[in-house]
Parts: sequence; structure tokens; C-alpha cells
Amino acid sequence: MDVVVQVSLDVETIEEALRLGAIAVRAGIDWLEVGTPLILGEGLHAVRALKEKFPDKPLVVDLKTMDGGYLETEMMAKAGADLVVVMGVAHPATIRASVRAARDYGIKVMGDVLAAQDKVACARMLEKIGVDYIIAHTGYDERREILGASPVDYLDELVKAVSIPVQAVGGLSVEQAIEMPKRGAPLVVIGAPLVIDGSSFHVAPDDVEGLLRKIVSEIRGSSTSGVDHRS
Repeated sequence: MDVVVQVSLDVETIEEALRLGAIAVRAGIDWLEVGTPLILGEGLHAVRALKEKFPDKPLVVDLKTMDGGYLETEMMAKAGADLVVVMGVAHPATIRASVRAARDYGIKVMGDVLAAQDKVACARMLEKIGVDYIIAHTGYDERREILGASPVDYLDELVKAVSIPVQAVGGLSVEQAIEMPKRGAPLVVIGAPLVIDGSSFHVAPDDVEGLLRKIVSEIRGSSTSGVDHRS
């Protein structure tokens, strides 16, 4: 698939999300992510607000669903989500339920391999069940405890193991994120550069728009293909 640049709105309020979302859209990003802090702080109200403000931008809702797959997917789809995230370590019944709801409501599912003991096997299982994308994810807490842990550690093997698009998330530097399409992971997430530090979920006071424009430009330049905003 073509390269997609996604910005994770890892803030805690709708007001902050709308402000950062507007900056990201002006900078040329393709997808907006309703990050977990925003889900915790504002829930589906944030999804509704973002869809109303940016109706043409696909919304990824990082639910990290572990149970209640159909209900959670249905609720977010009705609120305006275009993609939802289910965990690969959830029971397969939950993953199937999320996929079923997504099909019923015309949205897509991303399967996250975070915490899976065998991430490649988990990715294969997620693809077999029917998710649309795989997230190679090294978690926030894991990175704080295991310094240097990164999805890059297993990305190449995972990309070869599945035929659906892959996204790499967690602990990547800006330079690494820009290189992801060349590594076979065309869904590029920009998150950490937009916060003050690793434990403060507020928009950084510096030139976020300028930073994003530069990152988007470099990602575009690193790929020979264009961007399909709805892929």
C-alpha cells in the first residue's frame, strides 16, 4: 500500500486534541489517531468531536480492546471511528467479534501484537482472523523497564510473515519513523515528538507544525509511492 502518515493525539482533553489535530492537518498528515490518554480522558466524545471537525480525515481509535470486541467497535464506529485497535493477546473470540463489528459498520481493524510472547505468530493469527493491519508495538512501560526495546527488533521478520500492511510503534526516533516505509511498514506514526517528555501528555510548546511539516516531507521523499488517504 501507499505510505500513510498518522499523528497520535496523545493528549487528555478534546480542546488539546482539536488544536493539535488542526496543526497536524495543516502540516499534511493523512490519519489522526485518538490516542489512549484521550480515550481515557474523553472517551467517544473525543471521537465525535474530531470527526465533526475533520470529517475527511480517517480516525484511528486506539482502544486496545481486550474484551467486548463487538460492543467497543460498534460504539466507536457509530461515533465516527474509521479504524479501531484490538490486542493480539486478547482471546480470539474478542478479535473475531471486533472484526465482525467492523465489517458490519464498514470500518477497519488494526491488530496490536504488544505483549505477545511470539509476535510473529500473533501477527499471523491476527491476519488469519481477518484484521486489516498489524501494529508492531513495543509498549511505554516495557520501554521504561527494558531500555532500548523497540519494534525494530522484530520488524523485519514480522513484515515477511504477513501479507497485510504493518505499522511500527513505540520508542522510535524521528529518523527511524521516517525510514519505516523502506523497512516494509508503510503506516508511519508520529507521536512522541509532539509531547513535552515521555511522561507528560501535553502538546509541546515548540514549533510543532514546523516539525510535522518537516517529518511529513521527509517521509514523502523517502518513498517512491504517493499517499492514498483512505487506504
